Amino acid sequence: MKKFATTFILFCVGMVTAFAQDPQLSQYYASPLYTNPAMAGASRKNRLSMNGRSQYTALNNNYKTAVVGFDAYLGKVKSGLGLVSMYDIAGDGFLTTTSISGIYSYNLEINRDWAFNAAIQGGIIQRRYDFSKFVFEDMIDPARGSVLPTAEAKGLEQITVPNFSTGFLLYNSRMFFGGAIHNIMEPNMSFYYRDKDDQALKLPRRYTVHGGVNLYLNKTRYEENRVILSPNILFMQQKEFYQMNLGFYVKQKSLTIGTWFRQTSNNADAAIFLIGMRFPSVKIGYSYDAIISKAKTATVGSHEISLSFELKPKAKQGVRYNKKLVCPEL
Repeated sequence: MKKFATTFILFCVGMVTAFAQDPQLSQYYASPLYTNPAMAGASRKNRLSMNGRSQYTALNNNYKTAVVGFDAYLGKVKSGLGLVSMYDIAGDGFLTTTSISGIYSYNLEINRDWAFNAAIQGGIIQRRYDFSKFVFEDMIDPARGSVLPTAEAKGLEQITVPNFSTGFLLYNSRMFFGGAIHNIMEPNMSFYYRDKDDQALKLPRRYTVHGGVNLYLNKTRYEENRVILSPNILFMQQKEFYQMNLGFYVKQKSLTIGTWFRQTSNNADAAIFLIGMRFPSVKIGYSYDAIISKAKTATVGSHEISLSFELKPKAKQGVRYNKKLVCPEL
């Protein structure tokens, strides 16, 4: 029984590793660095973004993900710098994933109307599981429950590997188009077969293509009074799995509302609804994923919140660039 329990647990951990995929956000536009490293510096502001996601909340051990990013634009060298970190919890903390990486992007002003960003990203991924959270057969006392010490527990197991990504962004003041490749080197994420060259043990590359446009629905000389409709799309593929988010949001003054449809490789997955508020230097967003696939019979949708702070840097002498040529705010 002990051997069976241990083998089953290791098999489950191995399956999680073998078919590992990067956590995804519904408010991908509110976490620009996680979506595409080329977004670093595209706003021409100092920007701090934070996202928190609780997925399938009907489950007691549902997935929880947090992403924090910071980026700034260096006008003197036409570059953007960024730092992004992600923390993901699965199964009551049995399996956790942490990543942190730095970003460098270069900004090229093609002409007065268009700009192009190219970026590289490098960092580490750490994955760990905690054997102390498992219950083994030799721990169970018939009268008192799981109170006995076990000979099976191995404590905390973890791996840390380097990871690299790249991306590009083409934009003007009203529209943008970009793409990114994450996990370029496809690092081996196995806990026990570190030297084995097996594709099933690797974290697959994640390919992302996204774009959008800002359409002004009214004519006014004052930007704060504009009603903006912004259709946008995001497509991602990681090994055989893909998903597409298609939708739009509407902005007027401090209020933003939006809706998206998410299609995956297996089924129509979810309808996403957003409400957000914008203040001079702060943006707050809340979104809910309403499950429309067959999984809705066993789960409840996902909640996600976003918070970002923006600070426009002071103009410096000798720094020249087209101040109107910034990526549309998402």
